[in-house]
Amino acid sequence: MNALTLPDIAAQASRQALPLEWVGMCGIALPVVFDGQRLSARADAGVSLNDGEARGIHMSRLYLALEMLEQENLTPALLRHVLQRFLDSHKGLSNAAYLRIHADLLLKRPALISPLAGWKSYPITVEARFENAVFHVELKIEVSYSSTCPCSAALSRQLIQQQFIDDFANKPLQHADILAWLGSSKGIVATPHSQRSSAQLRLRLDDYLDDLPLIAAINDAEAALGTAVQTAVKRADEQAFALANGQNLMFCEDAARRLNLALKRSSGIKAFQLRVVHAESLHAHDAVAESRWNWEAA
Repeated sequence: MNALTLPDIAAQASRQALPLEWVGMCGIALPVVFDGQRLSARADAGVSLNDGEARGIHMSRLYLALEMLEQENLTPALLRHVLQRFLDSHKGLSNAAYLRIHADLLLKRPALISPLAGWKSYPITVEARFENAVFHVELKIEVSYSSTCPCSAALSRQLIQQQFIDDFANKPLQHADILAWLGSSKGIVATPHSQRSSAQLRLRLDDYLDDLPLIAAINDAEAALGTAVQTAVKRADEQAFALANGQNLMFCEDAARRLNLALKRSSGIKAFQLRVVHAESLHAHDAVAESRWNWEAA
C-alpha cells in the first residue's frame, strides 16, 4: 500500500484574499524561568498574515518555538529570539510577531517588625512585539496595597475631639485619666475606613535592556505607596502597619501621583500608563484614578 501525503489545508489559497493583523493561539500552558524561579504561565502567540492569498499560518511552528522559554531565563534577548523564530518559520507570510506571557511572580517579603516573612503573588504580563524589524517589550504588573481615606480620618478625629469635650468638660485634667481614656473604646469612638487597593501598571521598556525590571518596578511602586499588603505578621507588625496607614493617608488621586513620580525615576522605563483602584469600604463602588507619561511619543 502506498503511503499517502498528509493534506496541508493551510497551504491552500484563501477564497477571500484578505490580510489579517493577528493570527495565533491564546492560553498556551508552559513553564517559564524568571530570576531563577520557575513560573507556571499562559502564553498568547501569534503573527500577522500579510499574504492575503494564504489560507492560514502554521500554528504548530509557533507552539514548538515556545520550547525555548522552558530553560533560559526570561530576558528581552530571549523574547526577541523567540519572535524571530516565529517570523523565520513564516517567511513570505508574516512581517510581525507577537508574544504575551501571563504568570504570577512570587516574591518573599519580610514583616515590618518581626523576623517573619511570607510569599506574595504579583500578577504579571510580559508582552513582546517584533514588527518590521522593530522590537518592543511591555510589562503589566498588579501591586496590592492598603489605603486609608483622608476625609474619613479627619471626620473620625473630629468625633474623638467631641467625645473628649463631652467627657472632660469642666473637669480638672489628670494625666492618668487622659491616658486611660485614650486607651479605651470610650475615647476612640471612631476609626477611619481603609480599603484594599490595587495599582495596575503598564510599562513600556527602553530598547536593548539586558533584563526585565519586574522586581525593581514592584519595589519602586511599593516604596512610593508606603502600605503594601503584608504576609505573615505578629501583633507588633500589625501595629506598625496601622501606624503606617495612619501616617500615610491617601485618596486614589494621591496614589496615582505618587506612582507617576516614582516610575519616572525608575530606570529602563520610557513610558507608562497606570490605574489605581481603591475598593471602597464606605461605598459599593470603587474610587479610580489613571495617569500616563510619554505614552503617545514612545
